[in-house]
Amino acid sequence: MTSSSRSPWLMLLVLISGFAMSQAFRTAAGIMAPPLQHEFSITPQQLGLFAAAFHFSFASLQLFMGMGIDVYGPKRTVASVLPLTVAGALITASAHSYPALILGQVLTGVGCAPAFLVCTVFIARNFEVRRFAAVNGAALGIGSVGLLMTGTPLAWVIEHVSWRAGYVAMAVLSACAWLAIVLLVREDRPAHHQPLQVLPALRGYGELFRLPHTLGIIGLALFSYAAFMSLRGLWLTPLLIERHGFTLVETGNVAIGISVLGMIGAPLFGRLDPGERRRRRWILACALLTALLFFGIALRPGAPAEVALALVISMLSGFGTLQYADVRSAYPSRMTGRAMAVFTMAMFLGVAIMQWLTGGVASAAAALHLERYAAVMAAIGAFLVGGALLFRWLPAPGGASAETGEPSQSAP
Repeated sequence: MTSSSRSPWLMLLVLISGFAMSQAFRTAAGIMAPPLQHEFSITPQQLGLFAAAFHFSFASLQLFMGMGIDVYGPKRTVASVLPLTVAGALITASAHSYPALILGQVLTGVGCAPAFLVCTVFIARNFEVRRFAAVNGAALGIGSVGLLMTGTPLAWVIEHVSWRAGYVAMAVLSACAWLAIVLLVREDRPAHHQPLQVLPALRGYGELFRLPHTLGIIGLALFSYAAFMSLRGLWLTPLLIERHGFTLVETGNVAIGISVLGMIGAPLFGRLDPGERRRRRWILACALLTALLFFGIALRPGAPAEVALALVISMLSGFGTLQYADVRSAYPSRMTGRAMAVFTMAMFLGVAIMQWLTGGVASAAAALHLERYAAVMAAIGAFLVGGALLFRWLPAPGGASAETGEPSQSAP
């Protein structure tokens, strides 16, 4: 527990402010897509790469951020890199070329890299183990306020001022979050501070990957959150505008609804956590059901039905809380930080990969005489099914079956 007299909840809320800005930046590409395509004449594939650049840089640094948190603590780690988020947003706002847009996204991704990981580690260190799923779910839900920013409010700013003003506003809010973390978060300093030793720390991650159940966990992590973020963070706005003639503000309203349900879903699943015996069965069922909903959107049932399916997908995305709890229980406490870092890296690397690949699918759809968004939604559903199969068939923690949640016959 922290030695500070400040409430752990207060400090967690301040750390969540940084996570909220990370949520805003990772979903801004979707609402920014129409004005960026108009001003820079970028293709769907380039749009996918623009969105993915944030997540590539974000994911690639997760292992190093995990090391930094272990050595320097959550506060010092996030406070040292969050200013890059401000710099990246300002570079994007002033960009006059596609490479400058990518540079801004990369810097923003680096600045946001520890945003949620520090919250997760702070929870693990300052709250009881039995409350981890509930508190972590609450953190995910509160942090989803960032998704609300990139709904109607950002759409209004774009329509009445410019897309550049939207990035400037997010830069200002990021600076406020950084200042609040610096001033209000307190944490114990290590009794024997040692410099970060990269190679020994990386060898510690090797121990994690030698455990057979790690690959199954990563297999689903690559595609579960990525499916939701590819919809909410990239393709929702273009789909509703081009397929159904929505205005930018109307798509912003839909995005607000999706974000609100996402805020409800994460803490709800945290509260409904069925425990270790049944948790993996729930995770598998939610992943497959989400894939079916994406296939439903691909079938073009009409605007009302597609919006409804997107809303249900948002609610179901809260099962990621169960995945975090699964990781928390799958490894000994001495490996928790590394396990969370690897899991978070897989999630956001998956977002980058899926947004990049679906951009390619969208570009190829015309040549194959397919409706662009039908191809994209079907591809997302297929990726998610693949991740679910990896989670089901690869070894589970302790020799447990992913289907039954009970120890296998061969388990020691």
